[in-house]
Amino acid sequence: MKMDLAMYQALISINVPEPKAEAVIKALESDLITLLATKSDLATLRSDVKADLAALRGDAKTDMAALRSDLKSDLSQLELKLSVRMGFMMSTIAGLMFAGIKYLL
Repeated sequence: MKMDLAMYQALISINVPEPKAEAVIKALESDLITLLATKSDLATLRSDVKADLAALRGDAKTDMAALRSDLKSDLSQLELKLSVRMGFMMSTIAGLMFAGIKYLL
């Protein structure tokens, strides 16, 4: 408010008509109210951002845990499939070797 009065007096002192000086002060006051953030606005924003980040971290941890669990189950299934295939290939190779030995003898 002190700034508004000082600016009004400064405008009047340089012979700006009173209606124009009032219009300038009203426009300035409107811009100050709508465009500038106060310390409390910034504090509120900071606390909101911190809360959002904390929630995001929690969500990320939960998602990572679920992903790890899914990967472990997928890897165990893949390991089982590979073990079965490897066993089948080894038994096939052994059968072919025995058949070759019988054929040669």
